[in-house]
Order: sequence, then structure tokens, then C-alpha cells
Amino acid sequence: MPVETTAELEAILGYETIAVVGCSSTPGKAAHDVPKYLLEHGYDVIPVNPFADEIFGREVYDSLADVELRLDVVCIFRPSDEVSEIVDAALERDDVRVIWTQQGIRDDEAAARAEDAGRDVVQDKCMKVQHRQLVA
Repeated sequence: MPVETTAELEAILGYETIAVVGCSSTPGKAAHDVPKYLLEHGYDVIPVNPFADEIFGREVYDSLADVELRLDVVCIFRPSDEVSEIVDAALERDDVRVIWTQQGIRDDEAAARAEDAGRDVVQDKCMKVQHRQLVA
């Protein structure tokens, strides 16, 4: 079952390192503004986008496989039909604890695979909104 309870969400929001797949360099887009908010609130945001070199003054990685840093959460800002491939890439890593798909994004089959592999899954929720409601 995907994470739904307040206690589970609060625990996840306690993790520090978040890879943002689909992070955007365009202000005004949710894929830019949400990670910027997270960065401003103390999270170590790792942008993943094959079409950018730098976002927020940080190095951008082409894929999750290219990230050599330890990751706690993979936050997905890509269309639902791309989630499965991203989840598979996250599952190839031993460090990822949580797969989080932003509001309007979900893939129940990929979520079930992630849960079967021992990962927590949050679907169709905005990380910024949850942080404001539960932590800030």
C-alpha cells in the first residue's frame, strides 16, 4: 500500500537527499519551484534532467544511474507513462528508500514493484504541499 498516513509522510520528509527526476530550469514550473522550495528548506536536492547542465547552481545529472551521491528519495516530475522506467532505475540502486510521484503522476504497477522491493511509495502528492502541512 502506498504511504498515506501523516506519520509515514512526516518520516519520509525527514530524509535529506532528494533526486528530482525531471527537475526544470524554468521558474514558474512546478518541476522548478517545488525543488527550489525543498532546497531552501534544507534538503539536498539533486537535479536529474538530460537537457540541463546546471539548475540552482548545482550540477545536473542525466539519469539516476549517473548520480554517485547517496539518495534517500527519488521525486518524479515526469508523465505517468515514464514512471515505470524511472522506478526501475531507482530500484537498481541500494540507497533509495522512497519513490515519490508528484501531484497528478502515478503508476500503480510500478508502485507495486517498488513496494515489493521494500521501498516506500508516495503517489500523486506534492512534496512542497506535504512539507508545508506537516513540517514547516
